[in-house]
Amino acid sequence: MTTPATVFLVDDDAAVRTAVTMSLQQAGLAVRCYASAEAFLTDFPPDHRGCLVLDVRMPNMSGIALQQELSKRQITLPVLFITGFGDVAASVSAMKNGAVDFLEKPVTPEVLLSRIREALGHDRRMADECIKRESVRQRVERLTARERQVAGLVMRGKTNKEISRALDISYRTVEKYRAMAMSKLGVGNLAELCHLGRYATALLTDPPPAQRGLSDHDTSAPKSN
Repeated sequence: MTTPATVFLVDDDAAVRTAVTMSLQQAGLAVRCYASAEAFLTDFPPDHRGCLVLDVRMPNMSGIALQQELSKRQITLPVLFITGFGDVAASVSAMKNGAVDFLEKPVTPEVLLSRIREALGHDRRMADECIKRESVRQRVERLTARERQVAGLVMRGKTNKEISRALDISYRTVEKYRAMAMSKLGVGNLAELCHLGRYATALLTDPPPAQRGLSDHDTSAPKSN
């Protein structure tokens, strides 16, 4: 079940929280407000999608510190900073750490809403990428070590003859492993395999320890999901 996208607003100014919340809710967006970075970290469910609208200067943990903490926790929620202070150093740090934008107060509702919609779009794309990567990871795990070797070499443009020489196995054996790998990965041709490779290159070229050292004649059944 997909979690609805939410705008998480963190600002120690109650008036700002009220004004921004009303504006975003009128635009049909779901909003959750916090008066501090600590309150947000305590309440935030890591599986939620959306974006974070974050003030820079707050008591105790600053907005920049919160952004860094999210990075440590590998939480990829897009961050949009708003601040009443033209802090160039903070802006540079925020953008280097992946902030979507850095806006100075006062920000018009139209500009803020536009930037938030861009951030939500970015989050949707990241979520889609995560789903695709997980799907590919599960399929790759079904391959034997030799199937992964062959598929990796195919993705790098090697012909069956070249793979046969590189792995010191027969041409027919290469064909067998190639066909089995394509079937398990759910691809029907080289173009589809190469497209899948953007998600699986590292996995295909680095078999897990449990599968290393299998013989050319390994015929173990695919792992069950």
